[in-house]
Amino acid sequence: MSLRSFTQHGVIERNAHLHASRTAFLFAGQQVTHAEYARRVARLAAGLAAAGVRAGDRVAMLAANCQEYADLFGAAARLAAIVVPINWRLSAQEVAYVVEDVTPKVLLVSAELQALLPQALCPGMLRYTLGGGRSAGADVGELYVSALHVDGDMPPPAPAELAADTGFVIIHTAAVGGRPRGALLSHGGLMAASVQAQLAWRLAPTDVNLGVLPLFHIGGIGLMLAAQMAGAATLLLPRFDAQAVVAHIDNDGGSLIGSFAPMLGALLDAATAQGSALPTLRVVTGIDAPATIARLQAQCPGATFWTTYGQTETSGQVCMAPYDERPGSAGRPTAFNTLAVADELDRILEVGGSGEILVRGPMVFQGYWGRHADNAFTLRNGWHHTGDLGRFDADGYLWYAGRSPAKELIKPGGENVYPGEVESAILEHPALAGAVVIGVPDKEWGEAVKAICVLRAGHALAAQALIDFVGQRIARYKKPKQVVFVQALPLTAAGLPDRAAIKAEHGAPQQPS
Repeated sequence: MSLRSFTQHGVIERNAHLHASRTAFLFAGQQVTHAEYARRVARLAAGLAAAGVRAGDRVAMLAANCQEYADLFGAAARLAAIVVPINWRLSAQEVAYVVEDVTPKVLLVSAELQALLPQALCPGMLRYTLGGGRSAGADVGELYVSALHVDGDMPPPAPAELAADTGFVIIHTAAVGGRPRGALLSHGGLMAASVQAQLAWRLAPTDVNLGVLPLFHIGGIGLMLAAQMAGAATLLLPRFDAQAVVAHIDNDGGSLIGSFAPMLGALLDAATAQGSALPTLRVVTGIDAPATIARLQAQCPGATFWTTYGQTETSGQVCMAPYDERPGSAGRPTAFNTLAVADELDRILEVGGSGEILVRGPMVFQGYWGRHADNAFTLRNGWHHTGDLGRFDADGYLWYAGRSPAKELIKPGGENVYPGEVESAILEHPALAGAVVIGVPDKEWGEAVKAICVLRAGHALAAQALIDFVGQRIARYKKPKQVVFVQALPLTAAGLPDRAAIKAEHGAPQQPS
């Protein structure tokens, strides 16, 4: 480690000295102290180095939240390698694209997700399975992650020297062009996000982060790293189960949670059913409906809901505030970020003007992996152009106003869905002549995918049959929840589908029949 650098590995070493016996992680009924975590990280770093991983190499992970996931983040930080968390909700075709995009030196995969990975993927890549025994159908020569945890006979490599802008994590996010792009986040960017979260939420070593958001998502990563920055604990949960989360709050002192609709509503329902007042919960952050936030405040007065704005490309939250400070807003700019709003000519607008949200500061990502043209466009004129619209009021609160026409994204349950990708999957069906996908309000998920489709002459197709067809080709959360068949799509003067007209006609939530 260089003279003036402080990286995520520095946080791990600091915690091992200052909070050695305190809990760093809880997973599957087991506790790992900060001192034990530092030793696990050192052993895994030694194993990865022996497998040929060097600074700048990518190490991918395809698994639900688990202790090995946390170990990998620490080991990669020590080696200056880059973690590539892969969304386990993706289809096999989508997973293959992500792997081929970053060409990892090593890939770690849980046994139950092996089917998502074809055998002949990235020649030369080493694939290790989580666990200690052979899984059904595994090759005789299969490698296991446990073999990477070198103990005793091989000293760990010295922490790598790296600058704050050295890449640390690549997260693939939705793309305007229909293919996911890998956003490269730096050590410095994620450290800045951790510090500002720790300060805003007053995190302390006594806090427990309820790690229900997946670690392939910037929200899950950010909360885990913020807890580490505070010397606090993270409870790693492979899936969100409302009843289990209530029990962990009651029994393990869970105090911090990230939430996307409908998680918080389910948690409050479970708390009522189990007779829990959620006594230690004090910070809830994410996106939800005002009515659900009001329920939280009434049912759990010790907890504060924090409204936020951010992206994967900004290493997380660049605006935040307690919801009650300015209901309906996305909060105020955080400590390490400068935000502005610009018109279509990139001219900065005065307070109250509506335009594209721009961000600059250490949290801005290093660029999309291998996408030079996209980077030149997105990071032009000294700003990160978010593709989102908004305005600032006189007190500095950001009011989010949706996505720009160039960034047609749908966000069911906090996930990013690009309409063009869904439309391409729909049009693979031989009965379809045309399709436009839009986002519509959804009571359960916040936003839902709706497909407006035109059938070929002489063809018939049921809506559910089309939904099932799409769900076999792309991640299930991307498939349409609603399908409408029309005789024709309205067109612009250029002969393209008129999305504005389609949204005006079909954008309202579907009423129950």
